[in-house]
Order: sequence, then C-alpha cells, then structure tokens
Amino acid sequence: MNRFTTWVSSYKKRLLVGIAAAGLFYTTTSFKDDFFEIAKQLEIFTELYKTVNMNYVDELSPADLMDKAVKSMLADLDPYTTYFNEGDVVRYKINNTGEYTGMGAAILRKDGIVFVREPYKGYAADKAGLKAGDEIVKVGDVLLSEYEEDASQLFRGSKGTKIAIQYRRQGKIYDAQLTLDEVEVKAVPFYDMVDATTGYIVLSQFNQKASAETKQALEELKEKGAKKIILDLRGNPGGLLNEAVNVCNLFVPKGEIIVTTKSKVEKHNNTYRTAKEPVDTEIPLVVLVDGKSASASEIVSGGLQDLDRAVVVGTRSFGKGLVQRPIDLTYGTQVKVTISRYYTPSGRCIQALDYSRKDKDGKAIRTDASQYNAFKTKNGRTVYDGGGIQPDVELPEAKMSYIATALQKNDGIFRYATDYYYKNPIPENGIPNFTSAKYAEFKQFLKTNKINFDTETEVALRKTLESAKKEKLDQSIAKEYEQLLAAIQRSEDVELNKYEGEISKLIIDELIKRYAYKEGLYKYYLTNDTQIKKATELLANTASYNKILKK
Repeated sequence: MNRFTTWVSSYKKRLLVGIAAAGLFYTTTSFKDDFFEIAKQLEIFTELYKTVNMNYVDELSPADLMDKAVKSMLADLDPYTTYFNEGDVVRYKINNTGEYTGMGAAILRKDGIVFVREPYKGYAADKAGLKAGDEIVKVGDVLLSEYEEDASQLFRGSKGTKIAIQYRRQGKIYDAQLTLDEVEVKAVPFYDMVDATTGYIVLSQFNQKASAETKQALEELKEKGAKKIILDLRGNPGGLLNEAVNVCNLFVPKGEIIVTTKSKVEKHNNTYRTAKEPVDTEIPLVVLVDGKSASASEIVSGGLQDLDRAVVVGTRSFGKGLVQRPIDLTYGTQVKVTISRYYTPSGRCIQALDYSRKDKDGKAIRTDASQYNAFKTKNGRTVYDGGGIQPDVELPEAKMSYIATALQKNDGIFRYATDYYYKNPIPENGIPNFTSAKYAEFKQFLKTNKINFDTETEVALRKTLESAKKEKLDQSIAKEYEQLLAAIQRSEDVELNKYEGEISKLIIDELIKRYAYKEGLYKYYLTNDTQIKKATELLANTASYNKILKK
C-alpha cells in the first residue's frame, strides 16, 4: 500500500466518522435516513478519485482535480453555493468593512486583457494618471498577458507600497508608479438636495457602514431643510442582512419585523426586527429600484413597501432571495452555502429563480406570472410575489431594452466612451453635448470595430457556421449565411435607431464619469434623471403619494 492509498484510506475513515458524529447531533430526519446513501456515494467517489490519480496516463494534481470536482458539483445547485480552497479564501474572502488597501480603481479582465474600468477620485490610480479604458500591460515584472490568476491581487499591499506598472493607452505604452493607500468604499457615495425640500440619498451597497452613512446623510439633509426623501437603491447588489434591517430602522419604529428567513434546518429560521429608535417615521419616502437592485436592497424596498412606509418606484428588482452563510472547513478551506430564503413582512418570497427546476438548456425556471400569489401590506394593499419587488409605480422607461443590455455586456458603450474622451475636449461643466450626429458616429464606431451584439440569434448563427466548417459545408451555405447575417444586422440597426434616446443616455452617463467622476454623474442626475424627476413629482403631490399608500 503506497502513501497515497494509505492517506485516502485514513481520510475516508475520518470522513465517515465525522459524518456519523454529525448524524448523532443533527436533527434533520432526512440526513439520518440518507446516511447509508451518503456513506456509499462518498466511498464510491473516494475509490474513483484514488484510482484515477494512481492510473491516469499523465501526471495529475490531486488538489486541482478535487477543486474542480467540488466546484462543478456545487455549480449545479445555484450560483451562490461556492467552495473556496485555501488560495481562494486568501484571495477572495469578502471584506465587508468598506476599507482595503489598494490602487483605488475597478479593474476588469476580459478576453485576456486587464483594463481599468473606473478610477476612483483621489486614490492611487487616479493620482498616477490612470483613466478608464487603459489596458494594464505589466505590474512590476509580471506580464499580465501571461498571468492567469486574479490580477487585482497584484495591486494589494501595505499602505505606502510603491508598484511600477506599464499601461497601454490609445496604442501607446506608458510607465507609471502607484503608491498604495487605504481605500474607503463608501456605502453612500453621494447625497444632496434635489430642490428646497427634497433630499436625495444614493445607497450603493450594504457594507458595515451602510446604515451609519445613510443615517448621517438623512440627518444632514433634514438640517438643510429636507421634508421628503428619495432613497436610490438602483444597481445596489446587496450585502449585509443586518445593515438592511438597520437602514429600514431609520424610517420605521423599533420592534417591526423587516424580514424572515425560512429553511429546512430549524436553526436557520429567523425573524429580524428593528432594534433601535428610528430617525424619522413620518417623512415621506420614495425608494428607487431597478433590475440590478438585489438581496439586501430587496429586503429594504420590500420591507418598507409591506409596512406602507415608502412608495417604491422603478422596475421589478432582481429577485435574489437566497441566504448564504460561509462555513469554515478543514485545512483553511471554506464553503459558502445557501441555507434559507428571504421573506418580506407580508410573507412574499423574494427569490425569482427556482434552481431545483431547470429547463431543457439547464437554466433555472422563473415563476410564471399567472402563478403569482397575492399578499397584503400593513394598510391592506395587495402586493404580489413572483420574485423581486414589484414597484408601486412602474416606469417602462426604467427597464433596459435588450439592445442597450447587449451594448453594456459587449462594452460597446464603454469602448466608444474611451474613444470619444480622447477626441473631444473636456466640457466646462463636465457634461458633453451628445447630439444625434454624435449618435450616428457611435453607430459607425460599432460597425468599424466589429462589435457584436451577441444576441441569441447571432450566437446560434455563428455556431452554425462553425459546425458547417467542421463538416466542410461552409462554402455551400456561404451565400445564405451572409444573407442571414445581413438581415440580423439590419434588425439590430433598426433597434439602435428605435432606442436612440435610451442608449444616448447611457453614453452620456459613461462620458460624465470620464470627465467628472461618479460624483459628477450623481450631480447630473439631480436635475436630469427621469426617475428622480418622477419621484420628486410624486413626493410633491401629497394626495397622490398618500393614495398609493392608502393613508
């Protein structure tokens, strides 16, 4: 018996003993009933794992093989149940404090290229002169084209650490030096007055500072004369559950139920109530949401809606109602596992997709609208489940068209904004004058740079051509292929014209961030964003506002 076989045998025994011990204390009947099946499958897997490692023709890495096996197994459950090996825990463990030491920029790897997505004003990347769209070529002695790990780790270090980098901008290579500093990721990056009596607060994430920063913003706006508040949760992906409850607590009394979690495991069934004295339980409140408002954002918007404390405006939220908990495993590994589901005060389930049910393509099925269930708010209003939070006031213009979604996904708008930035002078107020002529230039830019929209039809057509090439049929269908491709492109051009207003707005938003950072974009929103305008009008009309809440 070699060392590997001895280790596997020992490991198997310890694993089964551990399962048996867990079975003695675990109260779930199904686990006890399935004990033999679990032990059987583990033994099969262990034998398989050992046999493959000992007999496969090439050298294998047992750790890599196990890592892929475990991650593939969990991927079939839902996107949120994830295994972290020792390296993952060190690299990816989420820091919810809102602080870290680094370059102060969002970076992204796409198609093997690492580029700056957004530099944050006043931090290391910004001070070094980096701009959105810059391709980072080299960090120290590391060529990023040859580096397959998480590139963001190359920009981490203690405060004051100096890092030499090379980057490509508009085809030219430049050198720069980053001096790492503490980066504070604000949960509330902006707040101000929309008009003399309406305050506006952007809550972008739920880290440990979310409720404290929201409270500070609320109190300062009230001091400035705010009699009404707009809380903007658009694009907020969520975060800490307790912070979501605490944000609600700013507007509702102590002791109110905000959210409950339900699980097959008794200890994971919890009810979360407000525990502090509120700041203001009477100030009229509108909450803005969109399709990217998820998790904790849905707890806040759904809780305030069910308690009739706020009018929700926008489009249906994302529908992420699954609760995860990180659990430490042996050897410094960790699993983040889905343990329960979120429910609003009225009893609505926030989760949109049912990962236990898949369609023929293996995608989770969403609840059909005809099967939505009705629930009652505190004042007796009817609200529905179906995943996500359905606004009280739905704004069709807030829902993104498929063509606009494709342009964000394929970076068409981002790449055009980079090109525009270096060809046009900085406007005096930071707001570009984006005309119809400029929009025509944008469409030409897409064609010149062959930016695909990757619609389902387009992807299917390309796959058909690839299959035809393998079977040496591509020449015989070349004419028909080109005709179909041309028809699709004409259709896309029609869509580009149809949604010119929506797409132009997205381009302007991206350009303002280039010229005036994110803060400039928020200031622009105060007077130009249609959803903020709608919220302001609603708050100004007390009768309409009260009618929605049935006060």
